[in-house]
Amino acid sequence: MKKISFKTEIEELKPEELDHIEQELISRAQAISKIAYAPYSGFHVGAAVLLENGEVLQSSNQENVSFPTGVCAERLVLGYAGANYPDKAPVMLAIVAQRAGEEIWANVSPCGVCRQTINEVENRFSKPITMLILCSNGNVMRIKGISDLLPLKFDNLNS
Repeated sequence: MKKISFKTEIEELKPEELDHIEQELISRAQAISKIAYAPYSGFHVGAAVLLENGEVLQSSNQENVSFPTGVCAERLVLGYAGANYPDKAPVMLAIVAQRAGEEIWANVSPCGVCRQTINEVENRFSKPITMLILCSNGNVMRIKGISDLLPLKFDNLNS
């Protein structure tokens, strides 16, 4: 038997340790999450992405009564970026979530489909995307590339 180990490195930062751009991305993700269309789950997710040209885009989750046809905030913003800025790599992605009626932000991380989508975007541009995830304690997890969240990622149809 052979054991395989993976090392994951995630930084946890206090809000004051974030730089201006990171603070802006978290703030924009929080603002857009307030208008998420989440009548079924009551779970409002916001995402903001910084492109290499300095453009910041944001989106929120959009649910549908016909599960699972709703769209996660992360996939929606990355899809919009790819369609409208096809030659500009996303460099940073902020993700926040909050349950309806609650003031505290929820702990969240990208779902499996979103993780694979982030992987695809990283492969497309041959660049990692730094993810910022707001925690319920107000701190932010900084993850430098999807490999730390998806160690056995699906990269190649031919292997």
